[in-house]
Parts: sequence; structure tokens; C-alpha cells
Amino acid sequence: MHTRKVSRPPTRIEAHLLGAHMSIGGGVHVAIERSCSIQGNAMQIFVKNNMQWFARPFEKKEIAAFLNHAQRTELKAVFAHANYLINLAATNPQFHANSIRALSEELTRADQLELPFLVLHPGAHLGAGDEAGLNKIASTIDEVFRGIPRVKTKIALETTAGQGTCLGHTFEQLAWLIASVREPERLCVCLDTAHVFAAGHDIGSEAGTRRMFREFDHTIGLNRLAALHLNDSKTARGSRVDRHEHIGKGQIGLEAFRFIMRDRRFRQIPKVLETPKGKELLEDVENMKTLHELAAEKSKQTKYEKATYRARDGRK
Repeated sequence: MHTRKVSRPPTRIEAHLLGAHMSIGGGVHVAIERSCSIQGNAMQIFVKNNMQWFARPFEKKEIAAFLNHAQRTELKAVFAHANYLINLAATNPQFHANSIRALSEELTRADQLELPFLVLHPGAHLGAGDEAGLNKIASTIDEVFRGIPRVKTKIALETTAGQGTCLGHTFEQLAWLIASVREPERLCVCLDTAHVFAAGHDIGSEAGTRRMFREFDHTIGLNRLAALHLNDSKTARGSRVDRHEHIGKGQIGLEAFRFIMRDRRFRQIPKVLETPKGKELLEDVENMKTLHELAAEKSKQTKYEKATYRARDGRK
């Protein structure tokens, strides 16, 4: 692999958990090397090929290669994303059965890698309607968890753009799912900036972003927020179309990301990029640089504010 190294950002920024989704091509342990090559300290991975229903079980040596990798301790937060075929609201009986099995197996694989949660798109009702779809998702989550009682890895329901019949595009829908399952303690939430924007939230300004998080806290609770997907959007607000763009290069702009990188509440919540990239990961490097610069702005502002407060108090 010939990924370009970047210099480590200043110590004051390292408190942020920041990274990108990484390929597991060559083995799950290789993703660690890819993440470290861009100086990420947070990472998201698939635990198998994301466009196939099932995979052979991990061999013990594969699990050991991941858990005991020399660079594993450099990553402070690692979690997984479920494959895109899973649909807990599927109306086709075979697809629904496949979704149950696939999700159960992926949660087990993530647990073997000691990952805290698996990000999951809730599902699409495919014409059955929101209420029927949500009810099916809740009952299916119950069925999945009932079959793997010892698995510690949680499901992180992801906010969606609401494309087609996809559910999870409102905070109310996610809150309802959490309240409706038998084991709500095994659920958390991953918020995707591109998705909430495409779903209709106005996060093009700091004030709008602040309102969005206030609504999230009121409806779901920030204590449920397990991860953030930091993606700009190629599509307009309210488009309900899921298309990711590089940070500051899309319809959202920089203000939402500036707010997230400045706000202390999100410092220890893992933030990962899912923006377009090539094999060299140079796009990840540039997006990480942009986010680190936004984070650094906070340090400068804080230093200025401290000086101002000292002056007001008559202190040096």
C-alpha cells in the first residue's frame, strides 16, 4: 500500500475522535494500517463484503490479527457498518429471513472483533407504509437480539435521507423504534450530516445546526448518540436523495462541521468520513485536514476568550 502519510496534528486536537471508513480488503487487520496512515484515531469498517448476504466465519487467526495488531491501540474508537442488503422491513419473506440471519451474523462478527456497535440503516417499507414498516423493524430487532443474547455489540440506528421508502429519516421514527423494542439498552444512534440535511434539516448555518442537535436531544437524547458520519451533501436540503460530497464542497458548506468540531459535547464521539475516495486515500487526508483546521479554530477562540475574561476580572 502506498498511502501518503500526513504529519500528526497538534496535541490539543488529538482529543477529537476522528477518522474515516476504511476498506477491509486484504483482511480486517489491514484496515487498521489504512486508518493509521491518515493519522485517524477513529475508524468504521464492514465486517464482511458489504454487497453479499453472508460470509464464512472468521478464523481465529483473523480475529487475533485484528485484536493484537501493533497499531490497534492508536485507534481510540472502532466500529462497524452493516451491509447494504439488510432490510428489516422487507416484505419478501426470503429477503426478510436473509436480513435476520445477516444482521445476526454481522453483530456476532463485530462482537468477535470487540466492536461496541454496528451501524444499521433501519429499513425500507417498500410500499407497506411507515407504520407497518416501523412495526416490522421493531419486531425484527427483537427477534435478532433474542437469538444472540450474549453478543455485546449494539445496533446503532442510522439517520437516513428518506430516499424512496427508507425509514429513519425523522428523529421521531428512531425514537419510536428505541421505545418499542424489548431491549432498548442494546440500541444507540449514528447521525449522518448528509442524511439529516437531505431529509430536510437546515444545517447550513451554525444556528440551524444547533437547532437540529437540540431537536435530536429532545426527541432521542444525546446520550444515545454513539457516532457521527461527517459527510457533505451533493443534493439540496430536503431532496431525500443520499449523495455524499467532500467536506465544505457540497450543499451543506462548512458551518455545520465547524460547529461539530468546536462543540465539546462531540469531542469524544467518534466522527468518521464516508466521502468519495481513491485507493491512495488522498481525499481522506484533505477532508481530515479541513476538519482539523476547523477544530483548531476553537483553540484559538478559546485562548482569546480566556484573555478577555482575565482582562474583565483584572487578572493577567
